[in-house]
Amino acid sequence: MTQELLYQVEDKIATITFNRPDRMNALTHELERELHRRFDEADADRAVRVIILTGAGRAFSAGYDQAATGKSGTRHSDPTGKSHAEFIEYWQRMDATRVGYWTHMWSLGKPIIAAVNGWCMGGGFWYQLAADITIASEEAVFAQPEVRHISNTTFLFGALCGWKAANRWALTGDHFDAHEALRIGMVNEVVPADQLMDTARALAKRIALVPEPSVRLNKAVTMLGIQAAGVYSGLLLEGSLGTLAHASHNEFREQLLEAQRSGGLKAYLEMRDGPFQPEPMGPRSAKGRKKA
Repeated sequence: MTQELLYQVEDKIATITFNRPDRMNALTHELERELHRRFDEADADRAVRVIILTGAGRAFSAGYDQAATGKSGTRHSDPTGKSHAEFIEYWQRMDATRVGYWTHMWSLGKPIIAAVNGWCMGGGFWYQLAADITIASEEAVFAQPEVRHISNTTFLFGALCGWKAANRWALTGDHFDAHEALRIGMVNEVVPADQLMDTARALAKRIALVPEPSVRLNKAVTMLGIQAAGVYSGLLLEGSLGTLAHASHNEFREQLLEAQRSGGLKAYLEMRDGPFQPEPMGPRSAKGRKKA
């Protein structure tokens, strides 16, 4: 697992890198657990003042691994071989855990800077939302395409960007680019791809100049404050509604799963995303395809 998540400390900065470039840094439950162990390691290290989270290759993270299977050998979204109760229980546990992951990030005394270098989808999209600061490459592409196979968005999107912006992108799963992310207030800055890590490290070094108690307590002022003001209540509601979304298996999802059984993940994604092509922004937009 350690090779799928790189950890390096230099100049008071802990850099954590998703390292599954062949899988577009797709998340697994094991990888997530390791990520949060690394967050705790950085938080406990007196030599670390700031954390940078990024991805190797062309993606920050393409989201949760759509090829991953559970003990039954089926996809987590596939109810085959499970009772209704087992299927609902699985998603209730997973969605509650996810809320805990975001609050864990906010409870750290060290700020997390997400350096988004490319594809940022699904669970990867959520992690950069939960980060304290996000810097995006001009090549970054954001989306929650999982809503197209029946899944939930996150309340964090609406809390950060407002319900109009959140509804525009969360109700379609459409791709949007880094400049749109900046316009709606989802990221702090957009920089050329070759300047992304230098920019993130320069900001991390500026934060590291501030006395540690000031950084730790002022992060808490903001992150504990927004939870007290209602964001945490919204996330608790998301945990329940997310379970309903994930457990809402219907004929369309069954057709998607059958497409994957017979034709593999590519067939699944073509059936799910084909009707939405071209995307409004990014490499799969009409403009993006012309450039390619």
